[in-house]
Amino acid sequence: MVWTGTWVAERLGVELIGDEELPALLGLALRRNPKRAHLLVSSVLGKHVPQRPSVVYGSGLRLGRRVRELLGDEEAARSVVLGYAETATALGHAVADGLGLAPYLHSTRRPVAGVARAGGFEESHSHATSHLLLPEDPKLLGGDGPLVLVDDEFSTGNTVLNTIRALHELYPRERYVVVALVDMRSAADLGRLDAFATEIGARVDLIAGAAGTVRLPDGVLEKGQALVAEHEGPGPVRDAAPAPVPSPRAPKEAPVRVELGWPAELPDGGRHGFTTGHRERLEAALPAMAAAIAGALPTRVTSEGFGTVERPAGEPVQPRPAGEPVQPRPEAQPVSPPPAGHRPRVLVLGFEELMYAPLRLGTALEDAGHDVRYSTTTRSPVLAVDDPGYAIRTRLVFPAHDDPADGPGERYAYNVAGAGFDAVVLVVDSAADTPALHAPDGLLAQLAAHIPRVVLAVVPSYAPTVRVTEVTEAPERSSMLPEPLRGPAFSSYAPEEVGWLLQDLSDVELEAPTEEREEAIQSGGAHYAESLPVEYQPSERYQELFHAALESSAARIARAVGTVTETVLAERSARPVLVSLARAGTPVGVLMRRWAKARHGLDLPHYAVSIVRGRGIDANALRWLAAHHDPADVVFVDGWTGKGAITRELAEAIKEFEGFDPEIAVLADPGSCVRTYGTREDFLIPSACLNSTVSGLISRTVLRADLVGPDDFHGAKFYRELAEADVSEAFLDAVAARFDEVAATVDTDVKELLATDRTPTWEGWAAVERISEEYGIHDVNLVKPGVGETTRVLLRRVPWKILAKRGADADLAHVRLLAEQRGVPVEEVDELPYSCVGLIHPQYTRGATGADGKAVVSQ
Repeated sequence: MVWTGTWVAERLGVELIGDEELPALLGLALRRNPKRAHLLVSSVLGKHVPQRPSVVYGSGLRLGRRVRELLGDEEAARSVVLGYAETATALGHAVADGLGLAPYLHSTRRPVAGVARAGGFEESHSHATSHLLLPEDPKLLGGDGPLVLVDDEFSTGNTVLNTIRALHELYPRERYVVVALVDMRSAADLGRLDAFATEIGARVDLIAGAAGTVRLPDGVLEKGQALVAEHEGPGPVRDAAPAPVPSPRAPKEAPVRVELGWPAELPDGGRHGFTTGHRERLEAALPAMAAAIAGALPTRVTSEGFGTVERPAGEPVQPRPAGEPVQPRPEAQPVSPPPAGHRPRVLVLGFEELMYAPLRLGTALEDAGHDVRYSTTTRSPVLAVDDPGYAIRTRLVFPAHDDPADGPGERYAYNVAGAGFDAVVLVVDSAADTPALHAPDGLLAQLAAHIPRVVLAVVPSYAPTVRVTEVTEAPERSSMLPEPLRGPAFSSYAPEEVGWLLQDLSDVELEAPTEEREEAIQSGGAHYAESLPVEYQPSERYQELFHAALESSAARIARAVGTVTETVLAERSARPVLVSLARAGTPVGVLMRRWAKARHGLDLPHYAVSIVRGRGIDANALRWLAAHHDPADVVFVDGWTGKGAITRELAEAIKEFEGFDPEIAVLADPGSCVRTYGTREDFLIPSACLNSTVSGLISRTVLRADLVGPDDFHGAKFYRELAEADVSEAFLDAVAARFDEVAATVDTDVKELLATDRTPTWEGWAAVERISEEYGIHDVNLVKPGVGETTRVLLRRVPWKILAKRGADADLAHVRLLAEQRGVPVEEVDELPYSCVGLIHPQYTRGATGADGKAVVSQ
């Protein structure tokens, strides 16, 4: 028998080396892919090559039993099995069945409205790289038992390592087991798994059905691409070397639909999780569902035409009217007449990620005595060559029919046409039972043009019972974005407290001396968001001031937190999605989340996003939010308002995105810039006293073209090295400890506030314009009003002088200390709407003088 990799091996010099059974397990084909031209085609996976369902299912079962032997029953019962979309969804499920004691989840490329993502990762060599993890139970991946990762092929190991690294940061555990049909690592990759295990401090085992490697000569990628181009030609994909068979025929009869009787609320697969209880329900229902399908299949076949069959049960598939002529695509290959009197050959054809349900229906038909093969459609474009030494002999091409998030495109069914099938049972989920499926060029018409009997069985698409939101924007632009960063891998906050819609730039040197930054910013040579100031390390005296301020103001802050949170719940949304403006807004967002949970039992989602004055909000972060939550529920959160620059920036940026409310909810609104606030008094908020060490050890955000691409989140750094100085949790705990104490006062405050005219007066903006002119600065961006902004001036910029409201000493002790340390004069002022105002040195250069003609010495 000719090996189905011969055609490729002879032309490209590719060699398959390893276990004796490898040639029986793997063939070779070519695909149009800029990262890898060759494709290992499994004969036992049931994706590209139709195979007996018992063989496909048995391959996974045996691997699962080996995993159970490795782990033992106790550890097996604590494990979770994770399979990869689209190719290994059924394989992973079969491994979970063989393991017998563990729930199963597979990754998906189909975003599902209302289901929060528990993670995601990249498959570097795939034609569609991004995988989503969408468990219905958010705790599914949160345990510490072994994680079993299942893929059809373990080659470079990149996909598995990317997955483990991403999940280990979120849900660290001590043990991982990697399972594959074949281990095809090169010699250079063999040591990576052990090195990686050492790096993350966990055990990583590998179980494979067979092992070997593919030896690739130099230039194989370019040669393979040239070979594909030679056979396909320019333009759309087409078949090469078509078999000498008659033209596709008009169908003899319309496809029929069979009602499966799929059990109610039983998941159609592992996209949202599949438990051992689900498995038991499916096993009990399989015989009856197989019988329903069998009733629609031919019982005998003769050689007259394409076969004479007894009329089966079933209704003609709608919406295509019965008898309507079908014009198949020219790529399709017709089937030759079967031999007289043979038992009908049946193909159970699954649909992309929906592999397990059709596989199990196939095994049930096989158990009932039918001659069955199984395969599924796929997204992956592969060259078809009608040669016994090539793994993909024929190809059907048809439009996607499940309204995919990444837009329309071609889909494929391999080795189906011309394979001698008398009947095909197409199994799709209800999300894919669309007009495109029934269209004249759709998959049903393609199948009917080549196979005498077409049966459609639709499995209800499982809808998780907990639906958080509805997606209001097509998620294709956000589906490729990574999941939020969370502690402890990024920030010192607990993972449930906040998800950072940022990219980690911790390894990039971004800090510059304060004077250099100020000169570059004011000269127009750089934007303030392109670099970071050196993190201020407080003196012992300053730390004492922080703790004293926290002790004296905790109740006042708790009262403001309660007031703003209750106002949001009353006026904005019953289940708001808190989106804090990183980083000053993040501690406030965490506190609002804690208040909602303590007072109302609400577990509110909370994310942090970047907004940059003059450059707007992170548009990719908004796209991510729109794909996961109803924008109408999003409430932007910040610490305080100064003159309202960020308030205006957000309102302008949000205009491009439908559904979001631009109004910010703040703890303090001394500038009278917003309607939703905890107080309008300008008082000391201790989280403004420090930088990263009170904000989860996260830097301010960074937006620089060489680091942040058009499809990236803005960046930030995680200062792990400052952990000993971190007071982020201490600040949160001190304020949250006063929640009960202020609850009654908050209720009164909110009642009065809701009855008050809170229309912004922009009093702060007017004051800033007046001060800018009075002091000869002539640039409102260099005037920073309020305790929080003044503190920032002293910590991050080159301050010129501080204006302090006469009598506001209680909130200004730390400001006076910082001013003393930096040699900055403090000027007492009457009739100031803020407790203090910080003035940045105007027209600063390292030899400059200020507007008063005096040189400024920065210390």
